[in-house]
Amino acid sequence: MTQTVESGRTETGRRVSSWLADFADAVSSGDAERAGALFAEESYWRDLVSFTWNLVTVEGPSGVAGVVSSEAARQVAPVSFEVTGEPTEADGITEAWLTFETAIGRGSGHLRLNSDGKAWTLLTTLDELKGHEEPRGDRRPFGTEHGANPDRVTWRERREAEAAELGYTRQPEVVIIGGGQGGIALGARLRQLGVEAIIVETNERPGDSWRKRYKSLALHDPVWYDHLPYLKFPDNWPVFAPKDKIGDWLEMYTKIMELNYWGSTTAKSATFDEASGEWSVVVDRAGEEVTLRPKQLVFALGVSGKPNIPAIPGQEKFQGEIQHSSQHPGPDAYKGKKVVVIGSNNSAFDICGALWEVGADVTMVQRSSTHIIKSDTLMEYGLGDLYSERAVAGGIDTHTADMIFASLPYRIMHTFQKPTYDKAREIDADFYRKLTEAGFDLDFGDDDSGLFMKYLRRGSGYYIDVGAADLVAEGKVKLAKGQITELTENEVVLDDGTRLEADLVVLATGYGSMNQRAADIIGQEMADRVGKVWGLGSDTTKDPGPWEGEQRNMWKPTQQDNLWFHGGNLHQSRFYSLYLALQLKARSVGIPTPVHGKQEVHHTS
Repeated sequence: MTQTVESGRTETGRRVSSWLADFADAVSSGDAERAGALFAEESYWRDLVSFTWNLVTVEGPSGVAGVVSSEAARQVAPVSFEVTGEPTEADGITEAWLTFETAIGRGSGHLRLNSDGKAWTLLTTLDELKGHEEPRGDRRPFGTEHGANPDRVTWRERREAEAAELGYTRQPEVVIIGGGQGGIALGARLRQLGVEAIIVETNERPGDSWRKRYKSLALHDPVWYDHLPYLKFPDNWPVFAPKDKIGDWLEMYTKIMELNYWGSTTAKSATFDEASGEWSVVVDRAGEEVTLRPKQLVFALGVSGKPNIPAIPGQEKFQGEIQHSSQHPGPDAYKGKKVVVIGSNNSAFDICGALWEVGADVTMVQRSSTHIIKSDTLMEYGLGDLYSERAVAGGIDTHTADMIFASLPYRIMHTFQKPTYDKAREIDADFYRKLTEAGFDLDFGDDDSGLFMKYLRRGSGYYIDVGAADLVAEGKVKLAKGQITELTENEVVLDDGTRLEADLVVLATGYGSMNQRAADIIGQEMADRVGKVWGLGSDTTKDPGPWEGEQRNMWKPTQQDNLWFHGGNLHQSRFYSLYLALQLKARSVGIPTPVHGKQEVHHTS
C-alpha cells in the first residue's frame, strides 16, 4: 500500500502531494515507465543510499526508469512520502521538503517541480535503517544502573576491556585507515550505529595531522560549514580556526565519542579473501605487528593521497633545504633566508605569507593559473545564505544547509555557482587588477564557476585569500612563472632561464590521488581494479571524462568488494559519513544490499 499526506490546502501543496502520491505508487508497483514520465526531459534524481544502495545521480526519464526497475528499488518497496512544511514557488519552480519511508528505512529529501508539474530535481537520502536506529533523542542510553549489583561493570571498565580486546581477542567489523577528520567522523557514525571499528593512524594523537602542518595554517572555510557529526563547535569558536585549535578539538572529540583510535600505527599491507569476505590488514602498532581481520576496509585519507614530490635534476647538488609543504615546519628558522616556494595554491600562499612576516626573502613560482577568492567575499556571497550566523538566524541549521547543497545535482551545480564568482569579480575588481598587473595568472575555472567546482572536479587549483595574495600583488612576495628545470648548488632554474637564489625550496606541489596511496597497501592490481578516486568526469582541466554524476569512488561501493573511500573537507566528512556508515551497518547485520549503478572503471590519471 502507498500513501502520501496532504500538504496544507494551497494549490501548490496539493500539486506536490499529488506528484509524490503518483511517484510513490509507481515505485512501489515497479512501474518504471510511469515513474519516468513524472520527470522532465532535463531532470535529475540524486539518491543517497535509500533506493540504490549507492550514491547515484540519474538523468532524465530513462535514468529514473532504470532505478525504479532495479533490484535495489524493488527491495525497498513499498514506499510512502510526506511533505514537511509548505512548498514554495518562485520563477516557475516549486520546491518542497519531504520525508519518506521504505521497507527497510526512513529518509528525507527535496523536490523541485517545473511549471509543467514534472520533476526537475529530486533528492532522496536514507536517514536510518528500521530496527537499527541510533540511540539518540528519546532512545538515548540510560547511562547507569540503579540499585545494588555485585557484578556491576562501570563505564570505565567497559572501555578498558574494549580497548584491550578489540583487534586482539575479537575482531572489528571495520578498519579505517586514516585518522584525520574523515576517519574520526566516520568512526563516530559507526559507534552510534553499534558497528565496531578501529581507526588506524600513523600520527601519535588525533589531530596531529593538523598540528604538524606549517605554523600559520588555519581553516579557510568558516565555522558554520565545518561542524562534526553530533557535536557542533561552541558558539564562540573563531570563524577561521587555527590548526592547533582544530587538532585539540579532534583529540577531544575522539575521546568524547569513545572511538577506538590506534595512534602511532602504520598500515603495512591489506589483502582480501574472497571466500571468507574478510580482510587481513597488517599494521605496525608502536613497534608491534598486529594482523586485523575486518569485514570492511575504509581508506579515509582526506581529498588526496601521497605528497607529490617531483624529482628535480640536480637536487643532489643543492646545498640548501628541500621540503614538501606537508613537511614545512613554519617560518621561524628562515628569517633573512632566500626561499623559493614552488606552487601558487592554498599552502603556497600561506607559507609565503608566514615567511614574509618573519623577514625571509620569498619568491613564489607560479606554474599554472590559480583561482583566488577573498575569504570575506566567499563568506558573504558564496556561503552566507547557507552557512553563516545570518543563515542560522534565518532558521537554516547545518543539516538543512547540507541538504540544500546536496539537492543541486553536480551536472548543473556550476550554473548555481557562477553568479557568486561573477559578483566577486565585480566587487573585488581592484584586487584582481593589482594581481594581474603584478603578473599573476588568474582563472575562475573552465566555465567561470569558481572554487567549489574546481575542488569537486580536481581537488586543487585555488586559494581562499586570507591576506597573503596582497603580498604578491604589492611585490612584497616576489613572483616568478614557469617550470623548474634543475637545481644548482644554490639556485632554482626555470624553463625560461630565470635563476632564483635559494637557501630553502618549498615544494607546494600538492598531492596525488587517494588511489595511489591505497596502492601502497592493497597493491597496484587491486587499486587499478578500483580506478580513479575523486573528480566528476567533467572533461574540464585535470578532470577527464567520462561523466560520473557523483564523486568517483567516494562514500560508495567500489569495484573491489568490501573496500571503501571516505574523506574530503570537514563538511563532506560530516555529511557523507552518515551514508557510508549506513551502508556498512546494513552489511554488518546481514541486510541484502543490491547495488544499482556501481561505477565502472576508467583508467584516467
